Amino acid sequence: MNDSNPQRIAVVTGASRGIGAEIAKALADQGRHVVLVARDAAKLAEVQSEIESAGGSASTHPCDMAAAAAVAAMIEAVVETHGRLDILVNNAGITRDGLVMRMSDEQFDDVINVNLRGVLAACRAVAKPMVRGKWGRIINISSVSGLVGNAGQANYAASKAGLVGLTKSLGKELAGKNITANVVAPGFIETDMTEILPDAVKDGARQITPLRRFGQACEVAAAVAYFASEQASYTTGQVLAVDGGMTMI
Repeated sequence: MNDSNPQRIAVVTGASRGIGAEIAKALADQGRHVVLVARDAAKLAEVQSEIESAGGSASTHPCDMAAAAAVAAMIEAVVETHGRLDILVNNAGITRDGLVMRMSDEQFDDVINVNLRGVLAACRAVAKPMVRGKWGRIINISSVSGLVGNAGQANYAASKAGLVGLTKSLGKELAGKNITANVVAPGFIETDMTEILPDAVKDGARQITPLRRFGQACEVAAAVAYFASEQASYTTGQVLAVDGGMTMI
């Protein structure tokens, strides 16, 4: 099967808005059937409609990424429906910000359960169908917070840093089966989440970003689309920071 075959099946979590929705659209533009996953069924339906209006193929599967059993069941249902699963993009994530001295166990666990444990559940579930298909792409969406840390986000940074270690381990475990695993780590991207930030915070973020602007969700999606492609078949265990140079070293 060549990479343009429309029967490649992709699952994108957190696909109801923002970066996840743009990733789903980018993969659909490349001819994949995209299964849109998030908790909000109504918003998923809106993204599905946009994809189909543009000539793409998509379906929805509401799921709470904090529930590992539900995540595994979702993957199983996709494989049962389509007979395969080729691409997994773990984009869903939450924040529960606060200084570490005041952070409760619940705040920490909530973020870890969605951002890291849910990803593990999805990766574990897709491994078998990808091995059977002798082809696979796993792309995990981390954050610059996971690369350099961020005050007030110990839980979020820990979860996103954990994704890097998880992905590199997956890359080594699955490489012999023609399955790659890579990370995209966005910096400050124009989304609903960044829109509500105070102007002073936005200005400060631009000042520490060499390109002096926020990124666009489509720029993150382009990086994901590369990792999901046949052309990325010799790239695994890597972290691509889409951050305007913020983490340049």
